[in-house]
Amino acid sequence: MLFFLGTFSFLEFRLSDSQSSLSILQPPYNLEIEQAFLSILLRNNSVFEEIGEALHYEHFYTSLHQHIFKTLSYLIRKGQIANPITLKHYVENYLQNEEVTLSDTYLAELAGLIVPTCNAHHYAKIIYDLYLRRQLMLLGEKVSHGACVMSVEGPDALQQIEIAENSLFQMHQTGQKPQIQSFTSALTQAIESAQLAYQRDSHVVGVTTGLLDLDKMLGGLHPSDLVILAARPAMGKTALATNIAFNAARVRMHDTKGKGDGAGVAFFSLEMSALQLAMRILGQETGISSDRIRRGAIEKDAFPLFVDLSKELSSLPLFIDDTPALSVTSLLTRARRLQRKEDIKLIVVDYLQLLTTGRSNSSENRVQELSEITRGLKQMAKTLNVPVLALSQLSRAVEQREDKRPMLADLRESGSIEQDADVVMFIYREEYYEARNKPQDGSEKMLHWQRHMAEIYNTAEIIISKQRHGPTGSVILQFDGARTKFSNLAQKSV
Repeated sequence: MLFFLGTFSFLEFRLSDSQSSLSILQPPYNLEIEQAFLSILLRNNSVFEEIGEALHYEHFYTSLHQHIFKTLSYLIRKGQIANPITLKHYVENYLQNEEVTLSDTYLAELAGLIVPTCNAHHYAKIIYDLYLRRQLMLLGEKVSHGACVMSVEGPDALQQIEIAENSLFQMHQTGQKPQIQSFTSALTQAIESAQLAYQRDSHVVGVTTGLLDLDKMLGGLHPSDLVILAARPAMGKTALATNIAFNAARVRMHDTKGKGDGAGVAFFSLEMSALQLAMRILGQETGISSDRIRRGAIEKDAFPLFVDLSKELSSLPLFIDDTPALSVTSLLTRARRLQRKEDIKLIVVDYLQLLTTGRSNSSENRVQELSEITRGLKQMAKTLNVPVLALSQLSRAVEQREDKRPMLADLRESGSIEQDADVVMFIYREEYYEARNKPQDGSEKMLHWQRHMAEIYNTAEIIISKQRHGPTGSVILQFDGARTKFSNLAQKSV
């Protein structure tokens, strides 16, 4: 039996005080609203285009209504007319579903309902809201069950919290309307971005790296970009990432209005501890190597430097998470949480090969697992609208060539990294390799080697092999190995 449905105000789903105690046991739904919405679609197929991606068949409560909406959606997308006759014909000839019986009478009664078409958006909103409420109840039951089950192999309580938080976020994202904008709107944003870059002395649109030549080549680190920084061991991947994070955070610290190119930074260090990173930064800024600081091999008069530096950097917006073996899901959850609290505008991950997918059997196919990880990092960059700087290892193929400069093919399990990344940068320090090719004393090659070593001493080449929205090329930086610090290269006088 179908009922006549009046205006929207009578369709709202409400729980009285007497019913509220039963809401835990009975999932919320409203069949009359679902009937009204389906009736509108059967009489006016064009409404489906207005609703767009707001509703899916699983958002309906009964399997019958799910079946009707799924079939109706299919016919409309195929450019066919969806009415009781065509729906019945399609079900009888193409679908075999013994669980659902679609009667002529029910379809005719649906189409015959007198329901205002203008209420379609309101009905769709309520259907989706009730669906979310049912999903929240299921999630609550799942969380409750997981908390009761004690398993050595299963997630601990903190991991369960992250899983639940991520499920809530995914539930929220699923209901977001597609972000479609006109070209005029996009063009306006592009012009505003160019104007902002022009007004800045650095001409940086995104987050600054603090390295002038690198900023000039990249235009800064752009929101929603996945930037890969790769190198062989001992080239200084972590050092450069730490320098960039510190530089961006320092600019943001001094920019009280938050209109510059600095950024609050979240640094996820899966390899080094927060203490080790702090010692590196301390060494970079005081000029005392982190190794000497760690061993206590410092002069007494150096301690005032530490005190002054700690006062200066007390409000530095740099946040370090050194939890090992993080999954991409946990990483997104923590980054999102930190962004809400601290207005994070740059995320650094050191390094992506240490991330996991969170599944126990993920090691069966490492290439496939890494593909999922890089897609997750790119998705995180777009979701949070921040640049993600992820460090990566290189394969040993570099060491087997005469020319040790890295290439895209040298990326470890390279396919997905190269595909998903917006920018791929490599670090190459010729000094590192040349120092191991020192000729014998007194040989003819010795003088040439010494001259060449003097030219490349304390320098590093940053090779930009891929950039979606800019040029490729190389940038030469100063590199102080003792302080593990990259800086701008001083121009040599001619």
